[in-house]
Amino acid sequence: MTLPEFLDYVKTGRPLNAPGIPEFMNRMSDEARKVTFRINAAYHSQEELRELFSELFGKPVPPTFRCFPPFYTDFGKNTTVGENVFVNACCHFQDHGGVTLGDGCLIGHGVVFATLNHGFAPEDRQTCYPKPIVLGKNVWVGSNATILQGVTIGDNAVVAAGAVVTKDVAANTVVGGVPAKFIKHIEVEK
Repeated sequence: MTLPEFLDYVKTGRPLNAPGIPEFMNRMSDEARKVTFRINAAYHSQEELRELFSELFGKPVPPTFRCFPPFYTDFGKNTTVGENVFVNACCHFQDHGGVTLGDGCLIGHGVVFATLNHGFAPEDRQTCYPKPIVLGKNVWVGSNATILQGVTIGDNAVVAAGAVVTKDVAANTVVGGVPAKFIKHIEVEK
């Protein structure tokens, strides 16, 4: 299996137990861990980090991307970041299903993006199912929030610290809690 074949496959949402997929995922996980160990093992300038993240993501990150390591991922090749994105320390990107961060996103300490879920039935528990996570522009995700698979967060939304987001979040709103619920609208100047 090749990376483009895998990326096309995960877009279907089908289970990740087809022949060749578990072996491919294990190999990619090893590659991602090699790069994240380099990211996390020593101080790097932001320019050096952008080079490492470009290697990890398999495509160039914008020159405005910033991150404060440590950073963790078990895949890496299905993350896309826009301009002026900031990722704070200790974040976990489980990006097999795809993580997209729009321009201007701010990601707080310890945020988890989980694009895989297991089957609920005991006989299906070992099977993973992918769905993407997409953040619009200027989304702020507070510290220790968890964003679950298949969630889309609209432009300018705020996810409160510690929230667990299980459903889509409308643009220009604040959500919080476990599970995250609507708190208020954000007034946006036109």
